[in-house]
Amino acid sequence: MDAIFKALNDPARRALLDSLRQSDGQTLTDLCEQLDMTRFGVMKHLKVLEDARLIVTRKAGRFKYHYLNALPLQELVDRWVHPFLQPQARALSHLKATLEGQTMTRPDFILQTFIRCTQAALWEALTDADQMNAYHFIARDIRWDGDTLVMDAADGSPMFRNRTIRAEPMHRIEATFAPQWDDTPPSRSVFLIACEGDHCRLTVEHYGLHHPVATNGVADGWARWAAGLKTWLETGQSHRFAEETTAGAQNAPG
Repeated sequence: MDAIFKALNDPARRALLDSLRQSDGQTLTDLCEQLDMTRFGVMKHLKVLEDARLIVTRKAGRFKYHYLNALPLQELVDRWVHPFLQPQARALSHLKATLEGQTMTRPDFILQTFIRCTQAALWEALTDADQMNAYHFIARDIRWDGDTLVMDAADGSPMFRNRTIRAEPMHRIEATFAPQWDDTPPSRSVFLIACEGDHCRLTVEHYGLHHPVATNGVADGWARWAAGLKTWLETGQSHRFAEETTAGAQNAPG
């Protein structure tokens, strides 16, 4: 928590976070153009934000891209604010700012969280439809049709048809991300699992989005999905982190 408060206690760092909130995945050059300071000064501010887990970075080719990682702020709200607003606080999501691997295509969105569970348990939760039905924040009927994960809403309306592209058991799942409520072309999601002793690091990468992350609910949807997954694996309890006023499926990841 101290690192988060330190990171936020500077107007330049808050400006960098605001910039990434508006346009995620910017390079150092992109960010330097927005601040009246040297390149080295911007790099120092980015290092503080990265240490606080408020941003994550992804290298693609010669460029390094910076992404807003807002879940630590939600963790802070859950601990210090949420208990005063509701009688039951939501489960906390523990995050990290280091990503695995490098590809030549940069993701449009990244989320990362720690979950206290075994690698096998996390893999099963990500691939077993019955478990997904227990923790997904908005889908109510999840099932496999061959290599395609079918997700429907409570009223039976289709939500997603996500086809598995490739899977490396216990380590990696790559799949299409195909909403059914409009004509948006499929994008692509990747789950990366790394075992770290008594817990696992789960990284979600989302590629090929056709709308800005800041306006189409992608970040909020993945955050709610991750909170449900984490609660399920760490407590064995099913809890859906859905907005009471959710108007549609546009926020729902698969």
